[in-house]
Amino acid sequence: MSEVRIRDLTELDIDGITRVDERITGRYRPEVWEQRVVYYIRRDADAPKVAEQDGTVVGFMLGEVRGGEFGLDEPTGWIEFFGVDPGARGSGVGRRLTEALLDHFRSRGARITRTMVATRDREIDAFLRAMGFKPAPLTALEKPL
Repeated sequence: MSEVRIRDLTELDIDGITRVDERITGRYRPEVWEQRVVYYIRRDADAPKVAEQDGTVVGFMLGEVRGGEFGLDEPTGWIEFFGVDPGARGSGVGRRLTEALLDHFRSRGARITRTMVATRDREIDAFLRAMGFKPAPLTALEKPL
């Protein structure tokens, strides 16, 4: 196998991201990923990243820099969606995607990056902690409707 390459995401990657997501979740959701990819490319075309090996998308990470949300004025990098093909896990793909996105956030003036993890997603939580993330002094609240 060849080296994994991290690059900026394009709309041509929607199918590859959809395939990675399907391998992770067991659900085929091209309409979901088309909407998300277009949103992030329009917000900041240099932010969303994909990992590609032998011409195939094996991972992705979507996020952006925003400020003024939740009373937090400073520019903040937000990692919102990511996935690595189960067959490519353990080879540093997730780490390289994270590093590339964090480098972009720094270039846009962010000094902190945030994300949220569902309590049940222990594997995602463990990955993010291994990448240096730790609990924030914020509380997520919700109300069923």
